[in-house]
Parts: sequence; C-alpha cells; structure tokens
Amino acid sequence: MSMSEKKELTRAEMVRIRRERETVQRMHRAAQEGARPAPQAMPRARQEAVKPKSKPARSGHGRRRFQIAFPKVPRPNFRAIRIPRIHIPRPRLGWRALSFILAALLGLAVYFAFNRPELRVTEARITGNQMLTPAELNAVLNVAGQPIFVLIPSDLETRLRLNFPELVSVKVEVSLPNLVSVNILERLPIIRWEQAGGYTWIAEDGIAFRPRGEVLGLIPVVAVSGPSVEGNVSSDPLTPAPFISSEMVQALKGLVSRVPPGEPILYDAGLGFGWNDPRGWRVYFGTSASDVELKMRVYEAMVNSLTQRGIRPALINVTYPTAPYYRMSQ
Repeated sequence: MSMSEKKELTRAEMVRIRRERETVQRMHRAAQEGARPAPQAMPRARQEAVKPKSKPARSGHGRRRFQIAFPKVPRPNFRAIRIPRIHIPRPRLGWRALSFILAALLGLAVYFAFNRPELRVTEARITGNQMLTPAELNAVLNVAGQPIFVLIPSDLETRLRLNFPELVSVKVEVSLPNLVSVNILERLPIIRWEQAGGYTWIAEDGIAFRPRGEVLGLIPVVAVSGPSVEGNVSSDPLTPAPFISSEMVQALKGLVSRVPPGEPILYDAGLGFGWNDPRGWRVYFGTSASDVELKMRVYEAMVNSLTQRGIRPALINVTYPTAPYYRMSQ
C-alpha cells in the first residue's frame, strides 16, 4: 500500500468516526427530551402554539428517530365566552336644543293659526242697535278677514265709542273659532237742534250726535247763536262732552207744551229759550227749568196788561219772573 492510499483511508475513517459520534449525541439528546414531563396548559388568552423543532438533516448512513411531546389542549368553554354588546348612543338634548324645538313648534302653531280660514272673522254680530246699522258698525270695527287671536275686545269697544257718541255702552266678546259679538246701547234723540243751516240730534243727557234721517216727535229748536261749551261731567273718559246742559234739556221739555202749534223754540245765548208769539212779538224764558210754571203765569199776566193798555211790544222777557220787562220795536 502506498503512502497516498494510507492517507486517504485514514481520512475516511476519521469522517466515519465523527459521524458515529454525532449520531450518538443526537440520540442521547432525543432520549433526554422524551424523558421530560409534558408542559402544563397555559391560560386561553395567552396560550401559544408549540412549534415543533426543525428536523435535523438526515445522514446517508441511517434513519433518525425523534420523540416529541405535544401539549394537552383543553376543551373550549363556550359558556365563558362573552359576546360583546352593541350600544347605540342615545341623543342627548340640551336646553338650547330643547328651546329651539319648542320655539319651532310654537312658530308652526302660530303660522297655522293665523292662516287657517276657519279662524278668520267674517263680520261682527251686532245686537241692541235701533238706529245704527250693522254695516256702519262693522265698517268701523274692521274685523273682516282678521284672525280671531289678534282681536282685543277692549280696543274694539273703544273704537266704537270714539266713532259713535250716541253709544251709551258697548260690550264686545270674542270667542273661537271666529265669532265676534257686539252688544250696544244707544242714546235716543229727544231734541232736533238747528243752527247755521245744519242740525243735530241731542239726547236726554245733552250729548249731541249725528242725525240719521228724520224722527217724528223731536223738540225742534232753532238757535240764533250757539250754546256755551259744556265740560265733560262724566267720570268715563269715553263719554263725550254734552252739547247743552241737562238743565237746558229739562227746560225744553217743560216749555214744549206751551209753544204755539207749528212754532219752533228759539234759542239765544243771552236770552235763553223762547218763541215767536202769533200775536206779534217774541218772548224769552231763559234756560232754567225750575220755575217754568211761574214764568208762564207772569207772561200771561203781562200780555193781558199790555193788551188792555193797547201796547204792542216787540219782545217780552220773563227770564227773571220777579223782574219781567218788555221792549218796543225801534
């Protein structure tokens, strides 16, 4: 055997010896790993899968044997599994949002209330009127087409009394859905006062108001001059000031039965009430109503005395019955 062959055999033997030694070591390690106790099961949340060790490369001289211990996997507890609940957030309304919603609802209610035809007034229902017509009163009220909610009874009452002085009282009631009821009490005329080409009506309390046609039975008065302005004697601010005093009204009521038929009562601011006597003169009795009977007796006595003496006066004045006088024509 040559030297070169001896060297090659020695190298091959060395390789064989080394491989056998490695095989023994691997088997020894595998036996040690098989003898180890099985690892305990870890909690479900942290349990990790055990990864098998990588297989060593096979040698060309035999099979490798391995012993691997697998961990015991516990059964899942489905009762312990908690299904998460789905929470839908509820809207939270603050005071500002709530106020806005309430204001919007109120605005809608007001809008529909003002625009519903069922809540609009057609005309006022008038009761108690004798001379005033419903058309005249409704023209002043001006409630046609108005929403019932905007009408204030006291304002309507004031409006009527300011426009119609012949109204003693006015009562207005407003009710749903669209009813306006007006009950009035009118002043009735007893005097027809003519002055400066026109005339007016005067009631029992001396208040004048616009005439409406002709009424029979009124006391006719023709004024040469206007009466003195009377102050408002009523505590009600809506009651107009009287045109003549209540005493003058009573004086006219006492004299009207003494006036010759067909003759109007005359009025002069300085002399009072009188008339033209058919016998050819004018007589005045003043404006006092307390002594009408006395004045009439004094007047008849003066006429008899003047007639007996053949005196034909132009004017006789018995305003003061204790000091009557007559005046001759100039």
